[in-house]
Amino acid sequence: MKNALLAIFVAFFSLLGVSAQSFEISGKVINSDNEVIPFANILLLSSIDSTFVKGTSADDNGFFKLEDVEPNLYLVQASYIGRGSKPLALDIKKSVKLGALIIPNKAESLDEVVVTAKKPTVQRLADRLVFQVENTVVSQGSSWDILKGTPGVIVNQEELQIRGQNASVYLNDRKVQLTGQEVRDLLEGLSGVNIKSVEVMPNPPARYDAESGPILNIITSKNIVPGYKGSVNATYTQAVFPKYSFGTSQYYKTEKLNVFANYTYNPKKRDFQTDKEVNFIDGTNTIFSRWDTDDQLVRNSDAHNINTTLNYDFDDQNEINLTTNLLFNQNQDWNQLVATEIRNAQNELDSTFITDNTGLRDNNNLAFDLSYVHKLKKPGAKLSLNGHYTKYDETTRQNILSTYFNETGNFIRDFGFQTDAFQNIDVITGQLDFATPLGDASFETGAKISSVTSGSSIDFSNFQGSDESVSEALADDFEYDERVYAAYVSYVKNWEKWSMKLGVRGEYTDALGTSLTLGQTNIQEFFEPFPSVYILYSPNEKHSFAFDYGRKVERPKYNDLNPFRVFSNENDFTEGNPTLQPNFSNNFNINYTLNSEYFFDFYYRDNGNYISPLLFQDNEALTLIRLPQNVLGSTSYGLDFTVSKSILNPWFLYAYTSVFYEDETFVAVQSGNQEVTNSIEGFYVYLANYLTLSNDGSLTGELTFSHLSKYLFGSFVQSPITNLTFGLRKSLWNNRAVVSISAEDLLGEANGTYTSRYLNQDNSFRIVPETQFVRFGFTYNFGNFRLQENQRTIDKTERDRLQPKD
Repeated sequence: MKNALLAIFVAFFSLLGVSAQSFEISGKVINSDNEVIPFANILLLSSIDSTFVKGTSADDNGFFKLEDVEPNLYLVQASYIGRGSKPLALDIKKSVKLGALIIPNKAESLDEVVVTAKKPTVQRLADRLVFQVENTVVSQGSSWDILKGTPGVIVNQEELQIRGQNASVYLNDRKVQLTGQEVRDLLEGLSGVNIKSVEVMPNPPARYDAESGPILNIITSKNIVPGYKGSVNATYTQAVFPKYSFGTSQYYKTEKLNVFANYTYNPKKRDFQTDKEVNFIDGTNTIFSRWDTDDQLVRNSDAHNINTTLNYDFDDQNEINLTTNLLFNQNQDWNQLVATEIRNAQNELDSTFITDNTGLRDNNNLAFDLSYVHKLKKPGAKLSLNGHYTKYDETTRQNILSTYFNETGNFIRDFGFQTDAFQNIDVITGQLDFATPLGDASFETGAKISSVTSGSSIDFSNFQGSDESVSEALADDFEYDERVYAAYVSYVKNWEKWSMKLGVRGEYTDALGTSLTLGQTNIQEFFEPFPSVYILYSPNEKHSFAFDYGRKVERPKYNDLNPFRVFSNENDFTEGNPTLQPNFSNNFNINYTLNSEYFFDFYYRDNGNYISPLLFQDNEALTLIRLPQNVLGSTSYGLDFTVSKSILNPWFLYAYTSVFYEDETFVAVQSGNQEVTNSIEGFYVYLANYLTLSNDGSLTGELTFSHLSKYLFGSFVQSPITNLTFGLRKSLWNNRAVVSISAEDLLGEANGTYTSRYLNQDNSFRIVPETQFVRFGFTYNFGNFRLQENQRTIDKTERDRLQPKD
C-alpha cells in the first residue's frame, strides 16, 4: 500500500509542469464625462443566463484585469454603487484588451442584467449534484426551505438525510458545527435570496474528511459591490407555546476589505410529549408486566449566536480570512413529568409512580478559524493554509424525584437523587492545501492534523431513599485524547464527453479514552486509506451517465464514549459505551440524467459495523437502557427518481421519490447476546410546488407534501408519517421588505410510532414535538441592499461530535 501511494504521488507531481489554457481581459472604467472611476467592480457574466462567473475591482486609476478566464462566451460589465455600464459580449479565445467601459452618471440597466428571474436548474457533475436556485422562486424562502426542496434530501426528526444517512451542512465549503435543531434555527434565519446553489455530495471527494458522510454545501452569492448594507428580521411562531426570534446582519465592503457580522437571539420554550409502552417478558416468553408511560417534557433555552467574517485582500495573489462562530446558551432548563402505570399479565392495575425530572444546563461553543490563500504565478494554482480552534464547555445539574403508589392510589415510597456533570472539549486543527490546473485537468493535494482533548465527570448525591438502579458508585471521570493525521491527493481529467475524478485520502488515528473510576480504557490506533472514484459520461446535451465510489469512516461521538448514565427516571436511562469502535463503509452509486430534468439514481451501501442507538429492556431489573453499539453488519440500497422542471410559467415542480431497502444485524445484549437482524422495505415521496402568484413576482407561494412509508431506526421500525405544509411570501417597498406566513404539519401526521419486537423485547414509543405550527416572518433590508452575501462558516468534522446527551 505504501509503495502504491508513493507511486500515485510521483505520478501526480510529475504532471505539475503542464500549463492551463486561460486568458486575461483588461481595460479601464470611466463615466459619461470621461472621468476615471476608481475601485469600480468588473463583472464577468454567463452569456446564457447572465449569472455571475467571476469579478474583480479596478485600481485607483480605473484600470482592471480579469485573470484565469476560460474560453467561452461572456458578458462583461462595470458597476459602481448601483450604476452599470452596458453589457459587452465577448467570445474569449485569447487575451483581450478592451477600450473603456463607460458607466453613465445616471443608473441604468445593472439590475436588469444581474437579477433575472429564471427557473431552478439541476446540474450533474462527476462528484456532486448542483441545484442552482439564484434569482428563482425557490430562493424566496429561507435556506432551510431550499435544503428541504433539494434533490435527494429527506427531513426526518429534524435531521437532513441523504439516502438514509444524516447529512453534514456546509456554508461555502465550511462545515456548520451545530446540532440538528441548531442547524435548522440558523438556516431559517438565513434568507434564500443570498443562496446561489446547493451542492449535494452523497460521496464527498478526497479533500473532505473521511468521516464527513453525505454533504449539503450551500454556496452563497458573491459580495461584489462596495458599500454597506444591513438587514433585520424577526419571526413569531404559534405552536403549543409561542416562540419568537430576532436577528440582524451587517455587511461592509471596500476594495480590499469584506466584513460580515450576524447576531441572532432565539429563545425557545418547546413541548415534547412521548407515549411509551413496555411489555416485560419472563423466561417462558410470557408477558408478566405491562408499563404504560406518559412523558411530558418542557424545555427552555436562551441561545445567542454571533457569527463574524473578516476577509482582507492584500493584493491579487494574497488574502486572509478570519471567521468566528460563537454560541452562548446559558440558563437552559427543563421540567419533565413522567407518569407510569404498571399492570399485570391480566392487564389489571398493580401500581403507579410519577417522576419529576428537572434540570439546568449552561453551554458555550466558541470556534475560531483563520485561513490564508496565496495564488501562485501559474494561473489557477493556489496554496491555502488554515488553522482552527474550538472551545466547548457544558455544565448540567439534574434533580429526579419519583413517588410510588399502590393500585388504590395510596403512597408506598419515594426515591430521589441529584446529578452534577460537566464536559470540556478543545479542538485544534491545522491544514495545508495545494491546487493547480494541468491543461484540461487539475491536481489537488493537502495534509491535515487535528487534536481533540476532552474531559468530563458526573457525580450522584442527595439521595432520598434507595433503588437498585442508582447509587453513588455511578460517579465517574472520563478523559479522551485523539490525534488524526491525514493527507490526500486528487486528480480531475476532462475529455470531450468524459469526466473523471480520482482521489485517495489516508488517515492515521491515535485515540485513547479512559474511565478513571471504572478503570476501562479504549485504545484506537490505525491507518486507513479512503479511495474515491467518479466517472461521468455525457454523449450529448440530453443524456449523462455517472458512477461513483467512496470509502468512509464514522468515529464515535465523544458523549457516546462516556460510560455515564443520564436518567429520565431510575428505570429509563441512556448509558455511554467506552468500547465503541470506528466504523468503515463503502458507497456505490450509478446515476442517469435526462435533459437535466429527470434523474435516476441507484445506490448500494455496505454500512459496515456502524454505530446504532439501540434500546434494550432488562426484564429482570425492569429497566430501559439506551446503549450505542457497533452493529455486526448493515446494508442499504435503493432507487431514486427526481423530476425538477417548470410545469407552467408560474409553476415550478420538484418531485422526489425513493424506493429503498435497509437491514442491520446487532447483538441483543438483553437476550442472551443473540444475533438479531432487523430489515425493512419502504418508499418516500416528496412533492414541492413553487408558485408565482403575481405578475411582478412579488407574491409567491409554496405547497409541499411528503410521505415516508416506514423507516429503520436501530432495533425500531418507524410507522408511516405524512406532512403537508403551505406558505406565502410577499415582497414590499421595491424588495426592501418581505413578509411571510407558513403553516406546517397541517394533517397532524408528521410523527410516527417506533416499535421494537423480537425475542424477549417488546417496547414502543411515540414522540410528538411541536411539528404543528403557524409562523409569521418579517425582514427589512437597508443600505445598499442589492449587495449579495458571501459569508463563510467553519469546516471541522471533529466539532461534529460535540453532541449533547439528553
